[in-house]
Amino acid sequence: MAEMTVDLVAVERKIWSGQATFLKARTTVGEIGVLPGHEATLAQLEDAGVVRVDGTDGTSTTLAVRGGFLHITAENVTVLAEFAELADEIDVAGARAARDKADTSDPQGAADAAWAEARLQAAGE
Repeated sequence: MAEMTVDLVAVERKIWSGQATFLKARTTVGEIGVLPGHEATLAQLEDAGVVRVDGTDGTSTTLAVRGGFLHITAENVTVLAEFAELADEIDVAGARAARDKADTSDPQGAADAAWAEARLQAAGE
């Protein structure tokens, strides 16, 4: 089975590192799926999105990411996020409340609502 090394890093901590068979992320130009041997790519992550990594052990790791970059080579993928939360770390009630109270008529409120929505999606809501 082909595999690649994946590192998920946020500004404040290393979130996950290991061998994987697939990674899915959303960039500013659309969704990307990465398999081992992928063409070298540097892409900007969406301001608020979800990243999923399928490990070689059969587990899947999902996280919400806020901004950052995706760096891909044939053997490695690095996700450099400004902020990230693993799915099981997300306060679902808090994310719902943040989404519901966000004022989407202004840019900051729309960004806050998008981040809350990404957190809920990552958590499976």
